Amino acid sequence: MKRLLIIGGLIAVTLAAVVSLYASSAPDGLNKVAEDHGIAANEQESATGSSPLAGYSLTGASDERLGGAAAGIVGVAVTAGLGFGLFYLIRERRH
Repeated sequence: MKRLLIIGGLIAVTLAAVVSLYASSAPDGLNKVAEDHGIAANEQESATGSSPLAGYSLTGASDERLGGAAAGIVGVAVTAGLGFGLFYLIRERRH
């Protein structure tokens, strides 16, 4: 089981890093609809707009594509950490 988790983690990190290099720069569906219907004109700066991973890229990265790959890796790591942490807490309560 441990080996499966390690292999799955490596696959997830690799996909996050590689697939992000080929991500489209076109707006996603929600942003496209907002632009088409003039809703985007009322857009305000997000409270998290200056966060390190704003815009699906690592702030301050010298290359935008590498910043996106780094953000993908960080996202996988944080999600996995939260998931494993929650599973650990739930498991401990049952025993």
